[in-house]
Amino acid sequence: MAMSVGDKGGEDAPMSEINTTPLVDIMLVLLIIFLITVPVVLETVELELPDVVFEPTTTKPENVLLSIRSADTDGDGLPNPESTACEVYWGQTPVDSRQLLERGQAKLEKLLEDIGGPQNITEENFPEVHIRGDVNTPYQCIGGVIYTMQYAGFQKIGFISEPAPGSGTVGRL
Repeated sequence: MAMSVGDKGGEDAPMSEINTTPLVDIMLVLLIIFLITVPVVLETVELELPDVVFEPTTTKPENVLLSIRSADTDGDGLPNPESTACEVYWGQTPVDSRQLLERGQAKLEKLLEDIGGPQNITEENFPEVHIRGDVNTPYQCIGGVIYTMQYAGFQKIGFISEPAPGSGTVGRL
C-alpha cells in the first residue's frame, strides 16, 4: 500500500495524489483471468477434412441433368443475380417446380416398370440427378430444386462444376 509521509500542508491537508495500487492489482487479476480463459474459448474440435479434388463423372443415360440460373427479370436478356426468380432446365427444356416434380416421379416410375419392380433396384441402375448451377444463382433456387428432386424420390444428387485451371483429377477423396 502507498503511504504519504511528510506533506507540506500537514496532517489535515488533502492529498493531491491518486493511489493507483488497487487499480494495478485489479488489472493484473483481470489479465490473469483472461490469459486462463482465452485458450478455453478458442478450443476447437480437430477434424481431418478431405482434400479437394475433381473426379470426372461418368454420365449414364438414365441420369437427370438439370441446369439452374437466375431468371431475366430486367428484360435486358441477361440473368439477374439479385433476382429470386429461377430458370430450371431439364436437359434443354425449361420446367417449373410442378413439372420438375411430375417429370421426376414419372422417370422413377418408368424405371421401376422397366426393371421389374422395386426389388430389382441396385445402386448401379438407379438414376442420379446432376445439377449445374450458375455461379450467380441464389441458393434458394438450387435448394428448392434439390428438395423437389428428393421429394420425387431421387436419392443421389450431385453438383457439376468446372475444375480450376491446373487442378488435377487424381487424388483421394
